[in-house]
Formats: sequence, structure tokens, C-alpha cells
Amino acid sequence: MAESKKIKVLFRHRSMEMGGVEKVILSMLNHLNKDKFEMTVCLNMNQGELRDEFPEYVRKVFLTDGREDFSKNTIIQKVQLAQRRLKLQNAQKNPKIADKLLNENYDVEIAPTYAAFDSVLNSTNTKSKKIGWFHSDITLPKLQPLVPGILKQIPQFDYFIFGSQQTKDILIETYPDLPIPENQVILNAIPIEELKQKALAFTPEFPRKPIFASVARLHSRKGFHKLMEAHARLLKDGFDHHIIIIGDGEEKENLKKQAEILGVTDSFELLGSLMNPYPYVKNADFFILPSESESWPLIIADSLILQKPIISTNVGGIPEMISHGKTGYLINYETDEMYEAMKKFLTDPELISEIKYNLTDIEKQFDNQKIFDAVENIITNLVKN
Repeated sequence: MAESKKIKVLFRHRSMEMGGVEKVILSMLNHLNKDKFEMTVCLNMNQGELRDEFPEYVRKVFLTDGREDFSKNTIIQKVQLAQRRLKLQNAQKNPKIADKLLNENYDVEIAPTYAAFDSVLNSTNTKSKKIGWFHSDITLPKLQPLVPGILKQIPQFDYFIFGSQQTKDILIETYPDLPIPENQVILNAIPIEELKQKALAFTPEFPRKPIFASVARLHSRKGFHKLMEAHARLLKDGFDHHIIIIGDGEEKENLKKQAEILGVTDSFELLGSLMNPYPYVKNADFFILPSESESWPLIIADSLILQKPIISTNVGGIPEMISHGKTGYLINYETDEMYEAMKKFLTDPELISEIKYNLTDIEKQFDNQKIFDAVENIITNLVKN
């Protein structure tokens, strides 16, 4: 296809801290046909571990600098944060600020999460087709202050993508009269061979005891405070094990304080955010995800491909990925259930052997090309229409 006839696609997003949505964005940018699409990303903040991971053929524009570019002087940094906050507020009120930076008219504008709905829907480019991508459980308590706004925004999109079947089902069940645009469930793609290679990059040193690993942003809805309570109880009851958490976020200090109070600072290890967490997942005995809510978490798919026995809360699209008692173990978002599931993994070798056996060909359930083709078709058909 001639360069002049490429479809111009704009992704709007907050920043590029390590997370599931950010990996979905990178996956799309790396695999959508670059001969067919001219792709741009506009970030509110040029911030996060993944901010320089875009393919070279993707244009990156940002409204403000990231923390990485701020002064190390705390006083100057506070001034810079205040200035950035003001810039972002102005950009939210006046979409022309972003338009001036982009200096381009796009055929399609994509909001990869509800946090970007405003940016896309308020675009001054009235001719572009707007796609909304939704990964959240609409009934999540902490989401409720934003729900009225989200419900008003959803019908304004030309097309709507759900990150899992359960995400779509819960929205329709909760708001049956909501006029949802033409839509489709599209799961997150998994770079299987790349994942396997990254998992072999090094062998981490672990204590000589059963290891549970987890990878997630340190947010309260990820449930690590409950996991720590279950962990402390298991140790008290004589079930020796070690937990490694990879990720960063606003809950880090709260978790550190909780670990001190419970006396598990050494056994509940917070490693922070890592560009390559996969050797830890591969070499751990088990993986655990204690989240209050999820959509279709990439890390669960990653852990399945690495053939790791998983304990996970039964939320979002996870039951679409894990067959309870066969390819993993599903629980409710309760400390007691975390305790019992971990105890079972620590004391039932037959269950673990069965799960590992059932995971030997699990990667067959992940069809990446089908996912990329679906997104390409949506974009192309929208522009045609």
C-alpha cells in the first residue's frame, strides 16, 4: 500500500509504567501492519519503564515530561510537579493543546483504557473514528465514582472493544439498557517465544523453601495486603514458604509497614518493578494473583505458558483462562481462601503434578494472529464506512 494511503491511527494514554494495558499497547504497535497503518502514540506524561519501548516506526508525542526528567532536587521537583499538573489540567480543558503538538489529522483515535476516554472523545477532529477499549469490572467499588461518566461516554464511541467476555457480560447485566456501540471481545496477545527466551535470561537466587511469585502493580485492588495476612498465618501454623512480589505503586509503603507489623519483612519480599520478571516466575514453585478485580491479565497467560501452577482470584476473564483444579486453582477474594489454597499447594503434591501435566500444551489456546487480525479488521472497516 502506498505511503500516502496508510490509515493514520492515534493511541492516547496516560503514561507507560509497567502494566497490562501498557503491554497491550506495545503489542498492538509491534504487530499491526506497519505497511497499512501509520501509528502515533500521544502520552499525557512521558513517564514509566516502557516509555522508550515503542517500535522505531511509531511516532511518540507527549504533553509533559515524566518524573525521570525532573530535577533530583526535591524543592525544584515539587515546582516541576505543580507546573506539570497545571499543564495537564489545561490540556484536559483545551483539546487544541494536544492537537497543536500532534499537528496531524487521524483516521482513527483509540482509547486503550477508560482513563483515556475523555482525550479521544473530546478530540477536535470530528471526522476521526473513535474506538474505546474497556478492561474493567464496572461493578468494582473503587470505580463507582467514575461510572456515571463512563456510562455517558461508551455510547459516543464508533466501536467498543472489551478485554474479556466477563467484562462485557458484567456491563450488560448491570446496565441492560445501556446503548453499546458495535463491539467485540478481543483478548490480549502473548508474545510466546519472546516470553520463553526472557524467562531463560538468568536464574534468580531463591531461599531453599517453596516460593510463591506474583507480578502486579502495587495497588490496593491487587490484594497484596490480604495475601500478606494469609502468608503470616501460614508461617505461624508451620507452613514454611517465601513470597516474592514484582511491581511498584502507591501501596508499596503501606505494604512495607504491614510487613513490619506482621513480622514478615524478610519472607514477603518486595522486589520493585523489573523489566524482565519472567525468570522469577519460571523458577518459582507457584504463581499467585490475589486481585480484587482484573480483566484478562497478561501475567496469568504468561505464567500458564511458563507452565507454572497458579492460584488466582476468580475475577474478570481469569476463569476463561484457567480451568479450576486442572490448569490452576481459582478462589474468591478472601484471606481465608488464599490461606487454604496456598496450604493445599504446599501439602498436595498430587494436585501440583496434575496441574503441571495439564499445562504441557497450554500455549495452544493462545492465538495471537487472530487477535491482531481482528483489530486490523475493525480499524479498516471503520475507515471504509
